[in-house]
Parts: sequence; structure tokens; C-alpha cells
Amino acid sequence: MTDFGIDTTSMSTREAVGDYFSRLKAGQLGSLPALLGLLVLVIVFASLSDTFLTMNNIANLMAQGAGKAIIAMGIVFVLLLGEIDLSAGTASGVTAAVLAMHYVRNGNLLGGMGNGVFITFLVVLAIAGLLGVILRIWAGVGFAVLAIALVLSGTAANPWIEILLAISVGGAIGVLTGFLVSKIGMPSFVVTLALFLAWQGVILQFIGEGGTLGISTSDVLFKVANGNLSTLGSWILFLVFAGGFAAVSLGQHFSRLKRGLVTQPTPMVLFKVGAIGVVAAIATYLLTLNRAPNPNIVISGVPYVVPIVLTLLVLGTYVLNRTQYGRHIYAVGGNREAARRAGINVEKIRASVFVICSAVAAVGAIVYSSKVGSVDPQAGGLNTLLFAVGAAVIGGTSLFGGKGRVVDAVIGGLVLAVVENALGLLKQSAAVVNIVTGLVLLLAATVDALSRRRAAASPR
Repeated sequence: MTDFGIDTTSMSTREAVGDYFSRLKAGQLGSLPALLGLLVLVIVFASLSDTFLTMNNIANLMAQGAGKAIIAMGIVFVLLLGEIDLSAGTASGVTAAVLAMHYVRNGNLLGGMGNGVFITFLVVLAIAGLLGVILRIWAGVGFAVLAIALVLSGTAANPWIEILLAISVGGAIGVLTGFLVSKIGMPSFVVTLALFLAWQGVILQFIGEGGTLGISTSDVLFKVANGNLSTLGSWILFLVFAGGFAAVSLGQHFSRLKRGLVTQPTPMVLFKVGAIGVVAAIATYLLTLNRAPNPNIVISGVPYVVPIVLTLLVLGTYVLNRTQYGRHIYAVGGNREAARRAGINVEKIRASVFVICSAVAAVGAIVYSSKVGSVDPQAGGLNTLLFAVGAAVIGGTSLFGGKGRVVDAVIGGLVLAVVENALGLLKQSAAVVNIVTGLVLLLAATVDALSRRRAAASPR
């Protein structure tokens, strides 16, 4: 949602509220349409289904939508530059396949892939590392080197090793994509469409047609999307994130006041911190109650996917809002040529966002693979990518670049998860789910286009 921030002029609370509504009229809507849409959807589906607002279903809804929402969080970085990554879904599928094969084969990827495929896999990782050096993206180099080291080590099956391997392979894949887009100068749409098909073939090669690699026997991998924190752990999570948000927000606010700098009105800051704290406390309390349909079973606690999503949200928001790198992303997305003339390494920035996107997509792959307990040749395919891109756009990230936040992906992901979950409870067919989801995405894109037109027409 567009907040009550003040950039250059100190205002009273009343003036700040008036300025906020003025910016809404000017087309600066932010995530407001998505939040209003989410509220309407919740009200409608709650009236149509008795089980929709049960805590068991809400917790299940979080786990269902987390994987795609996480992939969407990585895609936000690409969309901020006005680019697109159509291969994020199948790239995540490749990382899921490598994770599952390493687990099933007890670390023996050579036995699982065969000599030719194994050597090719290592060569591609080595090329990714070399390209990372050329681009001077050292995180990408680190991902490639770490992936090679883990593959060659032959370490026995270990869920933490598999998770690290998946993320490393994802980062290496991002280097390849970023090099083709930024260094070679190929359109991101063409590059990622080609890689979408290529990675789909790689998944099929790794798993085999009609094959399935199960990971549900791993307690850690299975609990990523299906486990819950203890009651104590749930409240610790609340204190860490809600308390941390309050401490950072209030600390920055009063620090700026003390130094005589422009900041938001204090009542606005207190209201925002208080509202988030109250909502988080209520949600934590409800999730710590027993929500099992069977009275003989106890299911309680905040799902593990919640701290995973919150951690990525905090990190992504910090990078975009509090680092020079984040400011450069917005600058390149707003005006590439102006950013270049200002001394920003546009080529490096364009490549780096694909590394972030693919590495984060690997985390999404871990979550959605955990939810179903296996990896098959369709991993990351079908609607995964479309829903992920849709989540980012529905949440308020612009397809034209320069406007968006990581939280947009979470809000949009909630919207799509609510639609998918509720229509499933209402026993609607996949056709209806796709139609409704498509219409929601079309509406979000329309709002984005109209708000940009209105913002451009508004007097400065």
C-alpha cells in the first residue's frame, strides 16, 4: 500500500493523510487495489464456504501459496528493470530435481545422471562460474563454485546439503541467464522463453519420463512446508519480527526527529507499528490453538513457511530500500540511459537480478516440493511461473519497470492462493480456477496501465 511517507516537506498528521489521498487520486495506488481485492475475495469466499476461514484451512492456504509467492519475490527484482524471466519456473524445477536426485541417490549424482550428463552438468556450472567472473558478479561465482564442490564431494544424503545445493545451482543458472541478457544483449523475453523449454528438457532428463523422486522420507525436507513451530517458537517468531519491525521503525523515526530531518508524523508511525503488532499477535495466538479436524490429533503452531517468507521479505526489502545496490536497481528500471550516465554499471545490475531471481526461485522449489513430498518432470512447469509472475503484478509491481516492492509478491501471492484454495473447497474445476486467475491478473495489469497513465497526466 502507498504509505503516508513525506519526501521533502514536513507535514502534520492531517496534511499527511490529505497528501496520501491526493497521491491516490494521481494514480499512485501501490498495493491498495490488491489489498482491497484480497478483502473482497475473503468476504465472498467466507460466505460461500463454511471451512474457508477455519484455522486449519488458513494454515494450509499459507503452505499452498508459499512456493509460488517466494518465486514471485525473486521475479520482482527482474520486473523492476522492465525485464521478464519466463524461465524462473522451470529453473526452479531443475534445482528441485537436483535436490531430489541427491537425496534419493544418497549423494551419488554421477550414478543418477550417468557419465555424459554428469560431465555436462559440471561443465555448465563451470561456465556459469567463468561468466560470473566476466560480469564481476561474485555472488554468482560463489554459487557456481559451491555447487561444483558439493557435487564432486559425493557427500551422503543430508537435507541441509541438498537445500544448499539447490540454491547454489539456482544462482548458477541465474548467471547464465543474466549473461545472455546483459552482455550479449538478447531480449529477456526471448532468452528466458528459450531457457524455459531447455530447463524443462533438463528436468525430464534428470528424472525420466513418468518418473518421480520422493523426498517425503526426509523429516527436514518434508517439514519445510508441512511442519509447524512449537507454541514457544511461534511467540518467539512474533517477538523477533514484530518487535524487530517496531524497534527499527521507531528507532529510525526518532533518530531523524532528533537530527532535525524530515520524517513521517509520529502518530502515523505509531499507528503503523501498532496495527502490525496487533494483527501479528492475533494471528500468532490463533495459529497456536489446536486446528486439527480430528480431536485425537494436535496440530498447532505457526507453519514453517511463514518465517521463511518473512526472512526473504525482510532481506529483499532491506536490499531494495537500504542499499546502494537497491537504489541502482530502481534507477536502472526508471531510466536506463540516465542511470548509465550517472556512472551505474547497468550491465552488471541487469545480470545480477537474474541471479537473485533464480536463487530465490530455488527456495520456492524447495517449499513446493516439500508440500507434495516429491519431484516429477512437471516440477516448476505448468502454471508455476505464470502464477508467480501474476502474484508480483497483482501485488502492485509494474511490468514497465521502476515501480514495485518485494512485499507486492507476498500480497499478490495471497490473492492467488485464496482464489485457488477457495475454488478448490467449492469443488470447482481446474478450468474455472484458471479462468478466474486469468481475469484477476488481467484486472491487475489494467489497473497498473491506467494508474500509470493517470500519474503521467497529473500535474507535478
